[in-house]
Amino acid sequence: MNADVLFTGARVVDARRDLPDAWVRVRDGLIVEVGTGPAPNAAERVDLGGATLTPGLIDLHVHGGGGHAFEDGADAITAGVAAHRRHGTTATLVSLVSSPLDVLRRQLSAVEIARRSDPGILGVHLEGPCLSPARRGAHDPGALASPDARFLELVRDAEPGLIRQVTLAPELPGALDAITELVARGIRVAIGHTEADYALTREAIDRGATLLTHALNAMPAIGHRHPGPVPAALEDDRVTLELILDGVHVHPSVARLLLTAAPQRVALITDAMAAAAHADGAYRLGELDVRVTDGRALLDDGVTIAGSTLTLDLAVRTAVVGLGLSASDAVGAATAVPAAALGDSSRGLLEPGMRADLVAWDADWRVQRVWLSAS
Repeated sequence: MNADVLFTGARVVDARRDLPDAWVRVRDGLIVEVGTGPAPNAAERVDLGGATLTPGLIDLHVHGGGGHAFEDGADAITAGVAAHRRHGTTATLVSLVSSPLDVLRRQLSAVEIARRSDPGILGVHLEGPCLSPARRGAHDPGALASPDARFLELVRDAEPGLIRQVTLAPELPGALDAITELVARGIRVAIGHTEADYALTREAIDRGATLLTHALNAMPAIGHRHPGPVPAALEDDRVTLELILDGVHVHPSVARLLLTAAPQRVALITDAMAAAAHADGAYRLGELDVRVTDGRALLDDGVTIAGSTLTLDLAVRTAVVGLGLSASDAVGAATAVPAAALGDSSRGLLEPGMRADLVAWDADWRVQRVWLSAS
């Protein structure tokens, strides 16, 4: 991107605004002005011809794409991130499934290599191995572990700032104390793949957990006498709820309920595996075999969902077109909400000082073009 660029002729949409016939000025990779009416001069003009301009999308939970699994090394990470970037995701938290700790160490090193050359790679989300065996989903049961001293040593040994988020089940031995330590290290803790009831979820939140991993999936359902984790998260403004909006993981009517019950606290995620933005066929997720048919990923048992083949642009389009959310709310759920969940004040809005990670959309909410700040 040129050092001084003016985007004109745009509908500018983020979590706080929906401006017709607006403009955005970018200098040296940062947004410097946003407005309507007469536009300032700039070294370069980009006329968007009425397209919608939004912040770049932020995916907190994704395992691969474009035929590449993030467990397969730095090159696979770079290629998978690029596949999602073509669909508007400009910031990616690389999610790793449960694996033995020595394997996770190698995978963490690969992510560190990849993020040095790609400013859109935010770090790592460890989805495991500290998960409930009863709610493991598509995680290798032989790789599961408690958040014990060996796991915490892995976290301490990682490159500073590399591990940004950890999903764990709070009922595991030592889990509540582990939450306290992880939070003290600046790591976001997500409750997920869990048998936790309402009371234990509340305790985990009070210890510092601030996310719910793919809400309603791999956890107890909402009961009228035994509410479980989801109502505990819904009623607490400190918690962000992840939502896989693909029509498979959560029924659209239930997804609408979540988005309505927790405005500005639901983060759209993909939980995508390698088949996202790629073809049906046979894949691997960690050490498990996956079959993708008509875009639906299942383990070889033919029953267990093995992540999604979703891209985040499709989730935004579904939120607007399928669920009837406002453009600001739908875009915010894939930009400002995940940015806030990570404590990232540099992304997620079209405001002066923010990174110029931008996406242009057509009238049908399909991605036309993506710009990634080089800073």
